[in-house]
Amino acid sequence: MAEIVLEKNQEPSKLRIYLGAAPGVGKTYHMLNDAHLMRHQQNIDVVIGLVETHGRKETEARIRDLEVIPLKEIPYRGVTLKEMDVDAIVARHPHTVVVDELAHTNVPGSKNRKRYEDVLELLDAGINVMTAVNIQHLETLNDAVNRSANTVIRETVPDSFLKRADEVMNIDLTVDELRTRLRSGKIYAAEKVEQSLANFFRKGNLNMLRELALRVTAEQVSNRASEYRRTQGLEQAPIPEKVMVCLSTRPGTERLLRVGSRIAGRLSTNWYAVYVTKPDDKGHSDPEAFHRLEEYQKMARDLGAKVVSLTDRNVSDALIRFAQQENISHVVFGQSARSRWDILWRGSVLNRFLSEVRDVTVQVVPMQKPLRRGQ
Repeated sequence: MAEIVLEKNQEPSKLRIYLGAAPGVGKTYHMLNDAHLMRHQQNIDVVIGLVETHGRKETEARIRDLEVIPLKEIPYRGVTLKEMDVDAIVARHPHTVVVDELAHTNVPGSKNRKRYEDVLELLDAGINVMTAVNIQHLETLNDAVNRSANTVIRETVPDSFLKRADEVMNIDLTVDELRTRLRSGKIYAAEKVEQSLANFFRKGNLNMLRELALRVTAEQVSNRASEYRRTQGLEQAPIPEKVMVCLSTRPGTERLLRVGSRIAGRLSTNWYAVYVTKPDDKGHSDPEAFHRLEEYQKMARDLGAKVVSLTDRNVSDALIRFAQQENISHVVFGQSARSRWDILWRGSVLNRFLSEVRDVTVQVVPMQKPLRRGQ
């Protein structure tokens, strides 16, 4: 038997993501198949950190001759649950590790809160990672998927993680092929098939998810190609465009952040999440609003934004000055439902901005209307 390569990576660790439009397209199977070829044909030391087979026999068959790192047992509320053992993988230090279900939230008491944070730790340790995720778990697509699928996707992965990938492989099936797999019992148990066909696996929803997966993969390829051309001196780098999202403490501001992140992703540029505080505002008068702001700023950082806090008695002045100083090209505002009288009396930050800042693309995102008490 040929000797397995056990040397630690000399180059920076690599991240490969297997992206799919929906459960059942074959992400895990393709990932395991590639791991099998690496192990048995290329003599590369590859192990399984965690794989969910969901009872699929063809997936289980791909695991049998690969080394599996035992899961870590974590006691939680009187039961013992299992999670990927990051420390054991780092101690074993393989060339490559397979990590399934990227968007998973770890059991409380785990080393990291989210599995993608486990993956980042493995990459920092110099271990290559192969992982899989469905398109609906990408943070900035959350609103679009919620509307189309009429369901809430609670486990998400920040877009900045996708940008970290060295390679994104889109595992694609036609909508009819995927629905046939579902009917054949290859995705969910028989009792869930009809409900799934009528909801998440509707043709319209699957077509939308498939388009999103293809588009995201194309963007990733384009960004990598553009970066290569710039580093090789094959073209002059254009003046970079910049994106600014105007934060507020109002509910629904997370929609602005997702829109801003998507715009920045398409433009392959950095972006800012900007909040203006008045000098006498310490956040104590409305603790709930202050807490929301902290959550929005954390979400912005997770999505790859640079969070900027400005202090000025006039919000419009501060935003205009920052946009002009930083040569911002795209701005995302939130717009709540306000009466004409309210706008005339109090003024509008958006109207003032539009009147003074030229050559800027402005996108206005409708904000959630707060519920009245008793509703």
